[in-house]
Amino acid sequence: MKTLHYTLSVSLTFLLLSCKKDGKNSNLSQDSLLSKKEVIMPEIYKQYYGIYTGDFAGKEKMIDEGDGSEYEGEINKRISLKINRITKDSVYGQSIVNGNQRPFQGVFNEPTKSFILDEPGNDNSDGRFEIKLSNDSLTGKWTAYKKSFVKSPIKTLKLTKKEFAYNPNFMLDEDSNLVDWSNPKDFIEKYTDESTGKIESYTTQKNRIASDAIFKLNASKQKLAEKDLKNLRKLDLEIIKNAIFARHGYSFKKDTYRYFFEQTDWYIPVSNNVDKELSPMEKENVALLNRFIKYAEDKYDSFGR
Repeated sequence: MKTLHYTLSVSLTFLLLSCKKDGKNSNLSQDSLLSKKEVIMPEIYKQYYGIYTGDFAGKEKMIDEGDGSEYEGEINKRISLKINRITKDSVYGQSIVNGNQRPFQGVFNEPTKSFILDEPGNDNSDGRFEIKLSNDSLTGKWTAYKKSFVKSPIKTLKLTKKEFAYNPNFMLDEDSNLVDWSNPKDFIEKYTDESTGKIESYTTQKNRIASDAIFKLNASKQKLAEKDLKNLRKLDLEIIKNAIFARHGYSFKKDTYRYFFEQTDWYIPVSNNVDKELSPMEKENVALLNRFIKYAEDKYDSFGR
């Protein structure tokens, strides 16, 4: 009897504990469901969803190449803001600029048609967007959280809503400036001094220049062969290669490539990684172009600005 009583007692205790545990788990499940319900709030103002792209302008200190003096110059980049979701309480999306894609969350005020959008703050380049909507345009400003870490801590935005679509036919405009202004190189020039007859030298800066070949080769439409590339300049090869990524909306970190593709109307930065979007032929062309870029040489010339 003692053994039976002990067994019943243990079984009862186990059942009570199980019920308590199950009850606790049930509460957790309900809490999780409530959390999900809070997250999945009704979406509103879907007509404002989409990609807004355009100028991201500010002022920063620059160095005069002639005398080394500092001056305040205007910088202008292309930025895209992707508004993915709007609810009663929040706005969700991403900013894409300089090869940097950052999430943001904020609020939308319907009566004033204004957004306040905050990037996370765990990156030195993060900040707050304060912008207003007018038809299909967004205007306003961005302010960096950590002003000392950013060359231009306050920038203005003038954006237009655009539909992004990959198009293999996109090319640089034939009136594009083909000079790489971002990577000047020092050269030693020699001359004969007329008064002394001695050979003197001085240092001058020259910039890389591309050729018209960039308007003829489209690595998204044609399978490239070695004969197509063997006489091209390094900058030609880089532009032909990166045109593939630009067509897929890649956001470039390097000023050189941003400068070339921002001269077009079609370039819209939408992502900092488009590798999975490339076609098999594009991937093969990229591999071939990389081989030639490794050993190619550039042509340099002097230009005024």
